[in-house]
Amino acid sequence: MTDIDENTMIREVLAMHPGTARIFREFGMQCLGCSHSVSETLAQAGAVHGVNTDELIHQLCEFLADTEN
Repeated sequence: MTDIDENTMIREVLAMHPGTARIFREFGMQCLGCSHSVSETLAQAGAVHGVNTDELIHQLCEFLADTEN
């Protein structure tokens, strides 16, 4: 299982599996290609977008676990 926490960069998550982009979009993070997204942590992006970072991380981890099987 991949470790993701609030300090993980968005670009790192996208590199793990491009399908994670769908989850970011579901949380209202539409600008995955903008300059900020490559340098933001999940916590920073969550704060900017008013997202529950713990729930975002949970969804990302579930997705990645499902794709590993």
